[in-house]
Amino acid sequence: MALHTLFPTPIYEASLAADRGFEAFLAELEEGCRMLAAEDRAGRAWCKEHGYGGYTSYASLNDLPQRVSAFDQLRKKLDRHAATFAEALQYELGGGKLRLDSMWVNMLKPGAAHTSHIHPHSVLSGTVYVAIPPGASALRFEDPRLSMMMAAPPRRADADESHRAFVYLQPEPGTVLMWESWLRHEVPVNTAKAERISISFNYGWR
Repeated sequence: MALHTLFPTPIYEASLAADRGFEAFLAELEEGCRMLAAEDRAGRAWCKEHGYGGYTSYASLNDLPQRVSAFDQLRKKLDRHAATFAEALQYELGGGKLRLDSMWVNMLKPGAAHTSHIHPHSVLSGTVYVAIPPGASALRFEDPRLSMMMAAPPRRADADESHRAFVYLQPEPGTVLMWESWLRHEVPVNTAKAERISISFNYGWR
C-alpha cells in the first residue's frame, strides 16, 4: 500500500536568542512596546471600543520601524526569516518580492484572549515574542480542513501533531513563529499574572 501525505501546512519556528546582543535587543523591544502603549491614545481608544484586553497598535500605528530603531532592526531580522520560509515553501516569486507590509504591538493583560482569526490580503504572517511570563498563553493553530470534516470521528488523544485538529505552540522570549496568512489561529486566555507582549507582522508579495 502507499500513503501520500499531501497539502502540508508548514509552521516556521526560529529564535532570535542566539543573535549577538539578544538580551539588550529584547529589552529595547519591550521598552518600545511599553512606550507606544503609554503614548498611543488612538490605539488605547480602539482597544477600549473593541474590547481588546490590553493594548495593540494594530489599528492606530503603521510606522513602527520609523518610530523606534529596535523595530527597524527587527524588520531586518524578519526579512531574513521570511526569505528562508519562502524558500522552504518553494514559492516562485518571479519578479516580485516578499515585503513587510505591517507590524504591530500586542500587550495582552492577564485574563484576556485574542479570538480565532486569519490575516486577509497577506502572504505570510507571524509573531515575535518579547515577554512570556509563566502561565502565558500558547498560540493555537486550527486545522484548515476542520469545517469540512463533517462526520469524521475525533482524533485520538495521543495523535501525532500532524493529525491533530488543534496544535498549541508555546513560545519563549525571542521566538519567531511564521505561517501562511490563511491559517486560522488564536491566543487562548492569558493565565499569567503579567502582560504577554508580542509583535505581529504581515508580508505581502509585490
